[in-house]
Amino acid sequence: MADQQAQSGDDNRPTEIPAIRWDEPPEGPVLVLLDQTRLPAEEVELVCTDAPALVEAIRTLAVRGAPLLGIAGAYGVALAAARGFDVEEASASLAGARPTAVNLAVGVRRARDAYRAALGQGGNQEQGAEAALAAARALHREDAEASVRMAGHGLVLLDELLPGGGHRVLTHCNSGSLVSGGEGTAFAVALAAHREGRLRRLWVDETRPLLQGARLTAYEAARSGMAYTLLTDNAAGSLFAAGEVDAVLVGADRIAADGSVANKVGTYPLAVLARYHHVPFIVVAPVTTVDLDTAEGASIEVEQRAGYEVTEIAAPQVPVAGAEAGGGIPVAPLGTQAYNPAFDVTPPELVTAIVTEEGVVSPVTAEALAELCDRSRQVTI
Repeated sequence: MADQQAQSGDDNRPTEIPAIRWDEPPEGPVLVLLDQTRLPAEEVELVCTDAPALVEAIRTLAVRGAPLLGIAGAYGVALAAARGFDVEEASASLAGARPTAVNLAVGVRRARDAYRAALGQGGNQEQGAEAALAAARALHREDAEASVRMAGHGLVLLDELLPGGGHRVLTHCNSGSLVSGGEGTAFAVALAAHREGRLRRLWVDETRPLLQGARLTAYEAARSGMAYTLLTDNAAGSLFAAGEVDAVLVGADRIAADGSVANKVGTYPLAVLARYHHVPFIVVAPVTTVDLDTAEGASIEVEQRAGYEVTEIAAPQVPVAGAEAGGGIPVAPLGTQAYNPAFDVTPPELVTAIVTEEGVVSPVTAEALAELCDRSRQVTI
């Protein structure tokens, strides 16, 4: 379904996918994840009974996306506490599972601090676990609410930049309900435009090497009845040259204090193309993704992933005799070295606007970001 026309009917039908949920069967609490490595072929749930299982799920991208990683991290701390494991040890392993996505550490810290506070007030292990779980559930709920607000702010911005509707939007990686407690970040804006009849076309980068665009964004777009077209990452330039892109909408895994944006590798080239072709480049992310402790883009730690993700094509539903490493189909000679950063960093001067639940920052400056984060803290207090 590479080129999908918008479907008729009820475009406001629910599209939220249960990417994560807390469950309490008789044998004890568990964290249940929709295994994103199996999509779009299968919707399979992955059950985590302890923090190490969740860490593995995070590292293998069974659960992914900055906001959802924060939620997962918080639930992971609650899980460790509820099952009587060492909470400090679990917190450390969870927070370090993926270094670039700042939301993961934020979520872990929030649940861990709630656990510590309960114990510090004389509570027992069970009360500490309840406090951690309450913090995780609150974060989950807040992220869903933030998703709605980001979609609203983003749609207003699109209409200001591109009056008249008929938006043709290019996106990269996946930023929908699979990465969020709600309907996502950048994808949520495109979805809002679709529901208002103002989205003409969603251009979906396949997003090599793990195809999050082809496997996940196309999956969500199809479920939502959106008009979308899938393209290889290296076809984006010709799309810009043909005048077929009105705006670029992407998410973020970390935004430095100066406004530099770390997102899935391949985002930076889109920003360069957008600037050259005078197309708005818009980043959509919750305030929790802004890391004022990281001064600039050069200070962002970029995760380096295994080479086999590049030298093989992952096909988990297709058994391959003799498959090694990632279990995929080899596409390069044995022993080929691969450069495989998970993210790249886009400098603030290439970003038209950053959309958050607290509003829009444009132009993107350190001062404007700091003011937005301060305003967010005051609202929280």
